[in-house]
Amino acid sequence: MPDIAAFHPQIVHFVIALFYVGLVLRLVSLTKLFAWTKPAGAALLIVAALAAASAAKSGDQAHGPAERIPGAREAVERHEHDGERARNMLIAIAVLEIAGLAFFRKDQIQRGIYAGSAVLGLVGGWMVYEAAEHGGQVVYQYAGGVGTRGGDSAHVRQLLVAGLFHQAQADRQAGRAADAARLFAELVVRMPGDLSVALMGIESQLKDRGDFEGAMAALAALTVPDDDARLVTRKGLLLGEALVAAGQRDAARTVLDGLAQRFPESGGVKQAIEKLNQP
Repeated sequence: MPDIAAFHPQIVHFVIALFYVGLVLRLVSLTKLFAWTKPAGAALLIVAALAAASAAKSGDQAHGPAERIPGAREAVERHEHDGERARNMLIAIAVLEIAGLAFFRKDQIQRGIYAGSAVLGLVGGWMVYEAAEHGGQVVYQYAGGVGTRGGDSAHVRQLLVAGLFHQAQADRQAGRAADAARLFAELVVRMPGDLSVALMGIESQLKDRGDFEGAMAALAALTVPDDDARLVTRKGLLLGEALVAAGQRDAARTVLDGLAQRFPESGGVKQAIEKLNQP
């Protein structure tokens, strides 16, 4: 089978959608309200089983990079186990559905087969949910596959950048200013030429290192496009904050008033002025 690891996220979402819609149709078909739900449910559940087989195969092919992430092995193995169990159940359901189609001329037998399929489907629904939940843990708690799925080094760098940013923010909120400063400095190194990141580095100088003089010098040396309202506002707000930290409240007021005149709708500028006006 060809390597389909890169398509694992797409395939598993097809499994989930096809299976749950098929299960609902199968349950409705047992009421005899809508005759079309019998063949429709069978079609979706059979296709879901085929997709589940592909999902398990693509997951086996994709697990290597995620499993090598420190601390992620147990979560990846649990997801694999749940995925294989769900695949096996969906295949069993598909076999019953095919058998039901074979007895299309014997309504009672077919109804009994479909009832059995529905019972297994309810169990299978829980299994699919468990596999999906643990897959989400691999992705969102351990970054399994994030930045590595396509094999592009630029994506890996973006993964590192995201990790640096979020950990730096977490360190700052937890009061670990030195750690936050170190990570923001690394972020600036990793993203040279990015003005937003440069401003983050200056903000870190001010908030994490308490170096308002260095922050003001860096702001004076940093040129941002005059037509970029976001960057101009961000730079001005940082300058105002640095001036306040330096005890130059009048100068800060001048900077903020200038921003307010230029960007009267800016909530950040309004908040900064309100804070400056507080005794």
